[in-house]
Amino acid sequence: MPILHRNRYLTTIFAGLSDVSISGDIPVEGEINVPVGTPSHDDEYSTLDEPVKDTILRDLKAVGKKFVHVMYPKKSSTLLRDWDLWGPLLLCVTLALMLQGGSVDSKEDGGPQFAEVFVIIWFGSVIITLNSKLLGGTISFFQSLCVLGYCIMPLTVAMVVCRLVLLGGSGMVSFIVRLIVVTASFSWSTFASTAFLADSQPSNRKALVVYPVFLFYFVIGWMILTFSPSA
Repeated sequence: MPILHRNRYLTTIFAGLSDVSISGDIPVEGEINVPVGTPSHDDEYSTLDEPVKDTILRDLKAVGKKFVHVMYPKKSSTLLRDWDLWGPLLLCVTLALMLQGGSVDSKEDGGPQFAEVFVIIWFGSVIITLNSKLLGGTISFFQSLCVLGYCIMPLTVAMVVCRLVLLGGSGMVSFIVRLIVVTASFSWSTFASTAFLADSQPSNRKALVVYPVFLFYFVIGWMILTFSPSA
């Protein structure tokens, strides 16, 4: 039968293969080993091995450098390259805490509470970031959040100054002083953020990106200017 002959033929072939052996005189090329090299600087340095104190000090130093870049804005990639959200979180919490103690927090007025201020700042940052990405921005989502968050620093400083000014009263002179301080801080925040974000946007769409940034810092500045301490 054809099937029987086929089985005998395959059995003969496999039986012959069992007699094949590799002579020891045939050289085998290549080596199987693990190359051992000198450890690089990146291999020696690991944040997992350093003390917690050094890690905290290094992060605080990095946050401080970013604050300096915001106060003296110039075309630099530091905020974009080494982005983090610790500074924006600190500024947002500080600003929300200082805005919470106003008279508009009464139940009758329904003024903004801590959570509402916190959500306004972060939600506004997310909307501006999405708008920037949809318009063809070349920076990442978290890089944009980092820049917008750090640039709240001048407005946070303005809030501290306004609280100090309000300690002397809330008359016309106090309002004019607060208006000047908030206007200067608003302009500084807008200028600093656009200085970092301008190069990442198409030249024909920069105005569409700057306008939401203008509104974002304007709303925060308005909350600071209209703040009045509770009785």
